[in-house]
Amino acid sequence: MSNQLGPDRHLYMNPTMTSEHPHLRATLLLCCLAQFMVILDVSVVNVALPSIRSALHFSEQDLQWVVNAYTVTFAGFLLLGGRAADLIGRRRVFVAGLTLFALASLAGGLADTKVMLIAARAVQGLGGAIVAPASLSILTTTFEEGPARNRAVGIWGAMGGAGGAAGVLVGGVLTDLLSWRWILFINVPIGLLAAVLAERYIVAGRTERSQRNFDLAGAVTATLGLSVLVLGIVRTDVTGWGSVQSLALMAAGLVLLAAFVAIEGRFAQAPLMPLRIYASRTLRVSNIVVFLLGAATFAMWFFLSLYLQQVLGYSPLRAGLAFLPMTLSIVVSSTLASRGVTRVGPKPLLVVGMGLLALGLFLFTFLSPHGTFLGDILVPSLLAAVGMGLAFVPVVIAATSGVAPHEAGLASGLMNTFRLFGGALGLAALAAIATAHTNTDLRHAAGMHAALTSGFVVAFGIAAAFAAAGAVIAAFGLPAVSLRASRRQAVVAEGA
Repeated sequence: MSNQLGPDRHLYMNPTMTSEHPHLRATLLLCCLAQFMVILDVSVVNVALPSIRSALHFSEQDLQWVVNAYTVTFAGFLLLGGRAADLIGRRRVFVAGLTLFALASLAGGLADTKVMLIAARAVQGLGGAIVAPASLSILTTTFEEGPARNRAVGIWGAMGGAGGAAGVLVGGVLTDLLSWRWILFINVPIGLLAAVLAERYIVAGRTERSQRNFDLAGAVTATLGLSVLVLGIVRTDVTGWGSVQSLALMAAGLVLLAAFVAIEGRFAQAPLMPLRIYASRTLRVSNIVVFLLGAATFAMWFFLSLYLQQVLGYSPLRAGLAFLPMTLSIVVSSTLASRGVTRVGPKPLLVVGMGLLALGLFLFTFLSPHGTFLGDILVPSLLAAVGMGLAFVPVVIAATSGVAPHEAGLASGLMNTFRLFGGALGLAALAAIATAHTNTDLRHAAGMHAALTSGFVVAFGIAAAFAAAGAVIAAFGLPAVSLRASRRQAVVAEGA
């Protein structure tokens, strides 16, 4: 670790913090460990899905809720978690989130019905929604603005990107060697130990405000709106896209999300998502791009895991090991991105990263029922992994740069919310489309492996389009200014 992260003289002292002096290396380690853990749990269940389905008797259409129960509550409560970190105290909220996450993981590991597992995953998502914005807010208010903070946020971003890919590897190893339940049990000692260490090493930092109102109405309408919208999309594989039931659910979800926007703009005393924050063009574009990044990557992990096991016949362990090159590539490319963004700014790296992700996903559309790892999977997966690493770090930095200290949690919550909203909606839509395509092929007497592959290929093609759209939006929408310049402008604006 460089000296930029070590001496206390690099501590970013601002009016919202106490006079405590944190242990910078321990703070960085704990925040990155927490981010890695909560993002890992988005994808850790993917390889275990066939085992979970057999053990708890899930139907095909209900199985994706093992993933979506986590991502929906994670996304829905991120803004509330970010605001709580700003108002109550970052360390206090961080510790509470880690404790809740660990206890929900224990309940999920002990689940003996599908309802109990889905409920535990939902509570896990709530814990993740508390931990993720608090961890980034701690970093952005602890490290001095400039190279020290840039490096810390870059490492944090790398852990988030690597967590998604590593989840499949960890899930495969634990499921094959022990049981699918251990993908949840493993969080318990890690989460509780991190909570104990956080109390010792992390500054309590809190925004000093006379009013500490929570926008519970906003959090509820956002979460319910997304949940109902996702449910409507998921049900299309049974009822069809044109059915009254599906359309009614999707319409209800959109109405609830519209109500959320109205609450934020007109009624909330302390809105979770103050609409004025979208005056920043960089923030607007970054959140759109991260939405598309989530939609593309969550679907990729889900469908590639199923392809390896259901079509190629890989064991959970072998499927998990197949993701090892991706995990390593994300770590390396994220590290390079965290250094490069200081020199060239976030825009070039983000465009290149989204472009490589799109190319990798497009190459997955050439998968066949008789594919091989070396011939069909390795090259596309490496391209996608490098693209994710190059894209995720600059989009995180762009979305949180130049934000006033008292809104660090809000900016982090917004970025994570859009990423997970994109992931949940993208996965729901692509799973429904892939299932419908597979069922059509089966009705035309196609073999099971061929039909499954056909559905997966369609999903990969749409995911590639999401990533390509993100590259185009970043290229033409993100301002071509350096990170240092944008921060300087924000400091001037804050002091005005």
